[in-house]
Formats: sequence, C-alpha cells, structure tokens
Amino acid sequence: MTAVEVAVREYAALGEGPTWDPREQRLIWVDILGSRVHTYDPGTGHRTVMVTEQHVGAAKPRAGGGLVVNLRDGVGLYGPRGSGEAFRWLHREPVPGRRANDAAVAPDGSLWCGTMRYDEAPRGGTLSRITPDGTVRTILDDVAVSNGTGWSPDGRLMYYIDSPTHRIDVFDVDPADGDQLPLNRRPLAVIPDGEGFPDGLTVDADGCVWVALWDGGAVRRYTPDGDLDRVIELPVRRPTACAFGGADLTDLYITTARTGLTAPHPMSGSVLVVPGAGKGVPQAAFAI
Repeated sequence: MTAVEVAVREYAALGEGPTWDPREQRLIWVDILGSRVHTYDPGTGHRTVMVTEQHVGAAKPRAGGGLVVNLRDGVGLYGPRGSGEAFRWLHREPVPGRRANDAAVAPDGSLWCGTMRYDEAPRGGTLSRITPDGTVRTILDDVAVSNGTGWSPDGRLMYYIDSPTHRIDVFDVDPADGDQLPLNRRPLAVIPDGEGFPDGLTVDADGCVWVALWDGGAVRRYTPDGDLDRVIELPVRRPTACAFGGADLTDLYITTARTGLTAPHPMSGSVLVVPGAGKGVPQAAFAI
C-alpha cells in the first residue's frame, strides 16, 4: 500500500499549485480563495505565509529570485526576500466575474497562465502565454476551468486540462518555434463520469503524466501512450494538484481543498506527500 503522509497540516479553502523551488529548496503552494502564498522547507520544517491583495491562482519562482503570481486581475511580480523590491504588475487585465487559476512555467521560461469565471461558465476562461517583458498571447480563449499544464521532458509535447471536459489533452510543440505554440490538440486520456475531474498535473522523468482528481480522491499516473498504470488513493475527496519535490525530486506533494465540502476530512486543505513516489523533472523558473 502506498504511504500517504501529511507534509503540511493546514486548513486551506482551496490549496493549489505545488511547485518545487530548487534554488531555495522549498515547496511553494497557494490557497486561492484564502489569498495566500505558502512556502515549506521539508529539511527544516520552516514555513512562510504571504497574504496577497487578490485571489491567487498560482505562484512560481523567478530566475532572479522572488515570485511571479497569477492573480485575479492579472500577473504580478514579487521581489526576492529582503530585496526591498515592491510588488508590480507585469500584466493587468481585470475582467468582472473572472479570476486566475493554475499556471505553469514552460521550458523557455515563459508563464502559461489560466483563468476561469467564478461561476465556471463555459468559454469564460483562457490560457495565455506571458513573457518576461509583459507580452501576452492568448492561446485558448474558450475554456471553462483552465487547470493543469505541463511539458514532456524533451519539450516536444504539452499537456493541458480544462477540467469540465474530463480530458487530459496533449499537443505537439516544435522546439524551433520561438513562441512554443501548441499544435494538434488531442485527448491523452479521459476520466469517466463519476470518477472525478482532472485538475492539476505534473510530468515525471519517464514522460508520464500524474493528475489529481477533484472529487475523485486520488492521483493517477498515465503513460505517454495514455495508459493508466498507477493510482494513489487519498484520504481526501478533493486533491487539486501534484508536483515532485525534495532534494532528489522523488517525493510527490499533493495540495488539497476543503471548499464546498459539508464534512471535510481532517486532512482536507493540507499538503500531502508520498515519499519516493517517482522521479520528477527540474522545473524552469520564470525568466526574469
């Protein structure tokens, strides 16, 4: 039986977006509805919490230190700790009724940021690519709940989830394309009705895709051919995303949510960890 442990005991309303920061040797994650960015150092147990002024869909490390954050009204930058660098907007585009959701940094250091409407209306969300100079290009403009995004180890495939579709989609990427635009969208795997909704994902060193199942109480691993080859059952109903971390990138961290549950499990809202679950791939930092 797979050992599932509590890494961080927390009561997050909507824990999301675990990301390993190799520079600081820490896990970064957010509570979207709590407007909080959390960090956790598994070596020392040290934790920090930063409150943002808006709902925060994701927080990722910057190459120069600090964080890039996907906020309700756009993408902003925080400087390194102790730098005195004030928060600034990189791109601000408020849309009434819409908020940020999951985001990921591509191999080229650009940020791919998702949005969704609070009411989860179809075609109300987007997936956009933003570069360090603030240039934004909308890649998809017809999504409902933009969620997990990731790339194969060689950068030639991009995986993406619009949760209500029940699909994990895969695109081709031409590494010679300076914009890294995804082409030839097709399903990698479909989650059957009643087994949960695919949420956040991560890609391991074998090119397999790990996906958290909202309302499915599990994380699943799919091969590059779309075959289901592993299921990790969890004690919580609403896992949201997963990422490999630790010094050797072998521990699988899983964020979870309490929102919408009348009787949440005591671990709901905490960050779980499966030690030695696999082998992750070092993630790029936002290139600024």
